Amino acid sequence: MDGLTLEQIAARLGGELVGDGQAVVQRLRPIATATASDITFLNRDKLRPLLAETAAGAVILPESLRGILPKSGNAIYTRDPYLYYAHLSQWFWQLGQPAFQPGRHHTAQIDPAARVSPDARIEAFAVIEAGAEIAQGVHIGAGCFVGRDAVIGPGCILHPRSSVGWGCRLGARCVLQSGAVIGSDGFGYARDASGAGVKIAQVGIAVLGDDVEVGANSTIDRGALDNTEIGVGVKIDNLVQIAHNVRIGAHTALAGCVGVSGSAEIGAYCFIGGGVGIAGHLSIADGVVIGGMSLVSRSVRQPGMYTGAFPLDTHANWERNAATVRQLHQLRDRIRHLEQYIESLKIEPST
Repeated sequence: MDGLTLEQIAARLGGELVGDGQAVVQRLRPIATATASDITFLNRDKLRPLLAETAAGAVILPESLRGILPKSGNAIYTRDPYLYYAHLSQWFWQLGQPAFQPGRHHTAQIDPAARVSPDARIEAFAVIEAGAEIAQGVHIGAGCFVGRDAVIGPGCILHPRSSVGWGCRLGARCVLQSGAVIGSDGFGYARDASGAGVKIAQVGIAVLGDDVEVGANSTIDRGALDNTEIGVGVKIDNLVQIAHNVRIGAHTALAGCVGVSGSAEIGAYCFIGGGVGIAGHLSIADGVVIGGMSLVSRSVRQPGMYTGAFPLDTHANWERNAATVRQLHQLRDRIRHLEQYIESLKIEPST
């Protein structure tokens, strides 16, 4: 890749350019290891000492540091360097990709009753069943599966070995990383007289809004009766389980290993930390942040930061604290009795 001039970057992404606009940068790198052909960014005060030391050809800086320059003398000042970096990373990534070329690999199995845009690309050994709709600009990777009557919206990318079950729908520009499964059966069983599980047919579908990304080996179950619904712009990390009938609001992000039980409703613009467990049939308001490894066992009605993880400690201290936690209900009852006793000793003032 020939790289980009700083003038090109500023013209497309904005920001205030200071220094040599014709300087060429070929990649993004961390501030500590960047070289003269790299561009980097600084958005945390604790990294500010590195600004005087970095060998980067240019640095993306917050407006609050306007007038402070790296050794190269080249900087782009912007309100949010991290967001600027995100947009620039996409541009560099696109420059390094081969041009999109529509077509069908000869080993792909496409049912004649499927409707596939001539502007889509279907890679080797992909399977597309009858009634499926593949819109323009879709890229379906090797070994992917698209079930009957499923709909894949414009510009979606299905990385190798991802699958979309029958009837499920993806909006525009969705991304499924390798191994992602959309529309697997929800976990629904009744018990017969002997206690054996009797499967409940899962007849709903999974619906993803525009610009949803699903990480590697994550699963989104189809609904049991109603649909599982994932809102616009939701970002789901690797190894996440979304159960049947879950609803997630727009632009919420779920980090790795989150598990969401059936029929839970998560609001918009929430951030769910890694390893969080969310019980079924509860609601989480818009704008909620939940710390990693927390257990959400009740509805959260107000926005804000919530944490329910037990802090790491030495094993001996953990055992003592855990023993205390097990006795909290008894301690609570004793305190109530003491309060009642103290109250009974009070003498009413004479009138």
